[in-house]
Parts: sequence; C-alpha cells; structure tokens
Amino acid sequence: MMTGGCQCGAIRYEITGKPINHSLCHCTDCRRSSGAPMVGWAMMPNEQLAISGEPAVFASSEHARRHFCIQCGTGLFYTNSENLPGLVDVQTGTLDEPELYPAQAHIQTAERLPWMENAHELPAFERFPSQD
Repeated sequence: MMTGGCQCGAIRYEITGKPINHSLCHCTDCRRSSGAPMVGWAMMPNEQLAISGEPAVFASSEHARRHFCIQCGTGLFYTNSENLPGLVDVQTGTLDEPELYPAQAHIQTAERLPWMENAHELPAFERFPSQD
C-alpha cells in the first residue's frame, strides 16, 4: 500500500494494489495547474484509491477534473470521464515515499518546454548554490 496527502494534512489517501503506470506529464495544463515544468502522475482504477478529506475540484477542460486541497492548494488527483473512464491519476509528488515508485515515461512531450529536454545536464547542487 502507498500513502500520501496534501502539504497541510487536511487530505490523506491510500493506494492499494500497483498503479498501472507512472508518467511525467509535460502538457501546458499540468504546468499551469502545478506551477512546475512537469508533473508526475500514477494512474490506477478508481477503486484502488481511498481518500480521507474532501478535495476541491476544478474543471480544467470539458471533461478533465483537477482535485486539490482547498486549505493549502496542493494538487492531488486528476480524472477525465471521457478519456480515462474509471481511472484516476495521483500526483506522485504527494506520495509519502515517492522514491519507491520511479517514473516510467515522459508524456505529452509535444508540449514540453524546450529547455526541459536537457534539464538533466544542468549543474546540480545538494542545497542552494554558494552566493560567493
């Protein structure tokens, strides 16, 4: 079982069974809703996800619904009754132990920010870089 929740703790969830996949989405909608250059999503049948608390829902398009915590703003779930009936995506950055379920693919790369393609080549710092 995997567990997770929002930043303030008002919403918690449990995932039973193994998700279908874990993808990093680069679409414009995901970027705008998260404020990040991409979002990790684990997809599963609705019945594998148990939610404690009441997420708010935003209709980001005709069929897409983005679920988030009204208290702290953390994005949590995505559903689309037209394109993904019976399925839910969980933002993997909200898992308690996201390192246990590595991403398997990049999706919606047609909308990827050009500089994200080579982001892994940028200098890396364990903490903030020195201001010297």
